Amino acid sequence: MGTGCRPRWLQTAVALLFGVVLGTAQARAGSEGATLEANAALERSQRVIGNVVGDHAFKATDGSAVGLSRFRGRPLLVSFVYTGCSQVCPTTTRFLANAVTEADRTLGPGRYSVVTIGFNYPFDTPEAMRAFARQQGIDRRDWHFLSPEAGVVEAITADLGFSYAASAGGFDHLTQVTLLDANGRVATQVYGESFDLSMLVGPLKALLTDSPLPAVTVANLLERVRLLCTVYDPRTGRYELDYSIVVEIVAGASILVAVIVFLLREWQKFRRRPRTVS
Repeated sequence: MGTGCRPRWLQTAVALLFGVVLGTAQARAGSEGATLEANAALERSQRVIGNVVGDHAFKATDGSAVGLSRFRGRPLLVSFVYTGCSQVCPTTTRFLANAVTEADRTLGPGRYSVVTIGFNYPFDTPEAMRAFARQQGIDRRDWHFLSPEAGVVEAITADLGFSYAASAGGFDHLTQVTLLDANGRVATQVYGESFDLSMLVGPLKALLTDSPLPAVTVANLLERVRLLCTVYDPRTGRYELDYSIVVEIVAGASILVAVIVFLLREWQKFRRRPRTVS
């Protein structure tokens, strides 16, 4: 649980397993101000996996109305911040930006969207969210910083299993990124101020490779093969193309076809043998 905006790793086995970081916005908040229980927050977060998220109402940084259903049809990454945070929220957002860059490199741009939601209503206004995005250097077309309408914070945090609580210097909150599938269903949760990129890119890749092709074209088939051949290399911490998978598949298929052809020929020879009449 974080004290101020300086998080410390949780000392429980569950938190160590999932890499949970709880943070607040002000460095002056002491441990006596922490009010969020780590195990309960993690349990709540895990419990929503498989649930479909509702169509909640937000405002974009330009003040226009945005419903969460707008992002259906592609996978969606969702994170929470509050703009008064001076350390944890900026740090986690910048790390997420690096993870998104790696996901774009691996999967290709435009394959998914990213949403960051301000949960400190009414202070996380469109203007505040716009300034926060600019301060973190976020300038991605499909990354949207959203301000909740009245009454939405409780509903969206419940749907996504996000926990937060007021503390002496701001908020303690679960640091998580939620991955939704194309139908708005919670696919997985990723925890921590930083994390292994495969924890985020891997589930995204799985959603994209398991989804039906928009159209059966040569380009789409080649793109699907590329995704299937993109594997994580723990030595470099990055995803790389490995066409040996295709070679193995082709070799296996060739052997199977050869066996089938051989059996068919033998069967035809057997059928052509003259039958003796006793």
